[in-house]
Amino acid sequence: MRTHRVACALGALAVGLGMVVASASPALAAGPVVSSFSPASGTIGTSVTVTGSGFTGATAVKFGGAAGAFTVNSDTKITATVPATASTGPVTVTTSGGTGTSTAKFTVAPGLALSRGTGPPTSGVTVSGAGFGAFEAVDVYFDTTDEVLASATGTGTFGPISISVAAAAVPGAHWITAVGRHSGLAAQAAFTVQTDWPAFRYSVKRKGSNPYENVLNPGNVAGIDRDWSFATGGGVTSSPAVAGGVAYIGSNDHNVYALNAATGAKLWSFTTGNEVGASPAVAGGIVYIDSEDGNLYALNAATGLTLWEFVTQGVIGSSPAVAGGVVYAGAEDGHVYALNAATGGQLWSFATGNIVESSPAVAGGVVYVGSEDGNVYALNAATGAKLWNYTTGGPVYFSSPAVAGGVVYIGSSDGNVYALSVATGAKLWSYTTGASAGSSSPAVAGGVVYVGSLDGNVYALNAATGARLWSYTTGNSVYSSPAVANGVVYVGSYDGNVYAFDLSGGTAAPARPAPASLHPDHRLTPAASKASR
Repeated sequence: MRTHRVACALGALAVGLGMVVASASPALAAGPVVSSFSPASGTIGTSVTVTGSGFTGATAVKFGGAAGAFTVNSDTKITATVPATASTGPVTVTTSGGTGTSTAKFTVAPGLALSRGTGPPTSGVTVSGAGFGAFEAVDVYFDTTDEVLASATGTGTFGPISISVAAAAVPGAHWITAVGRHSGLAAQAAFTVQTDWPAFRYSVKRKGSNPYENVLNPGNVAGIDRDWSFATGGGVTSSPAVAGGVAYIGSNDHNVYALNAATGAKLWSFTTGNEVGASPAVAGGIVYIDSEDGNLYALNAATGLTLWEFVTQGVIGSSPAVAGGVVYAGAEDGHVYALNAATGGQLWSFATGNIVESSPAVAGGVVYVGSEDGNVYALNAATGAKLWNYTTGGPVYFSSPAVAGGVVYIGSSDGNVYALSVATGAKLWSYTTGASAGSSSPAVAGGVVYVGSLDGNVYALNAATGARLWSYTTGNSVYSSPAVANGVVYVGSYDGNVYAFDLSGGTAAPARPAPASLHPDHRLTPAASKASR
């Protein structure tokens, strides 16, 4: 009782003196405790399970002071990923209540992180490394070539630094290797070289030229033969798209097919309501293709399942080209149109003398397109003004121009394949097939022009001279346009088959090198990482 009276008296005194009496503060949240982690060591990208308590609301997980991505599974468990800047040291977990530190150290083994795992020859890739000796020089190789000399930090990390994929790197798995000059510590990461043909006429600009093809050339294309064929249930006028090891193509049997690009084995098919003569485009894991049933389909590239479909207002033979925010397309009303890609608003139109089913190609500010009036046109991409035209001996149906090395290549129903100067339209050469060449669109890769003809043949012509280097006779007319990807020529025929041709024995990327067998280039000087620039 006396204690209570004293407390009340002191409270009254405080109030009388104008003092504020604070209530007791709530207890602070307990800080996290890191009890253990597993595994005890690993390279960049290793998944580590951290156990302890007080993990709810964690804001950071660090390995030797470097923050990594993480997921809070529960108050007692976190799953974290070893970051590219990690170094050997304790594992810490931070919450609003404080930071918990492990008593044991996580050991970072030598490892590499790449900015990308696939790409064409000459493409760039950035490399980061961890687990090397402190302040040592680290040689970074592409296959067996010493590309760049990196400088490790005091914690044994380096990068990101840039290297280039060799122009001569053939399709397949290659290896990026880092070797410490003082410690001898080494790490490797795979990089897959691909020279895909992901859409009709190669890309959205419809130029019909694969600039990365480095296997087939005028000197060896005569040695290609049929690698495989796949029989559909109808004629094939669609042209293949090749991406990520899969060939996608439509058939007049109403189906879209996904075939293993290496073997021709069917991965999946999707049935539409009518013939599929259109050519697919592949982007972001989605296959886009339209059908004579009037629908445009978006399909999951891995499974063939429908993501969405859009009902069009009719059949459009021309495949649009997209460049600089503008869509260029031909129409059955005989016009070539330029539309705002964002709004669909018409920017200009150019009238030819007949139907335009040829798909435009865009290169160097010029639109190249054929018409059934028998002409090939070059139009100013900005205004639609005619720069030149070349008159062939017959209508240009579905054949679309390929543009490469200052030359326009196109077929005509007069049976000829033409090579025209992009500057003037002057004929450089022509090659006569046995029937109309006005439906198949030429493909250009490695100095070779590939094209089909209604005489049933697929031709390979020297891009500089027009001389025939190779041909293959299918069982019917070839309306399909070839695609050249990863050293393989893919094409469909009206005989119902999809064909793949490559060099006898194929080509192979170099074997994985042993780090100890690599020889440093002592002429290299340390390169600055992107982080330090």
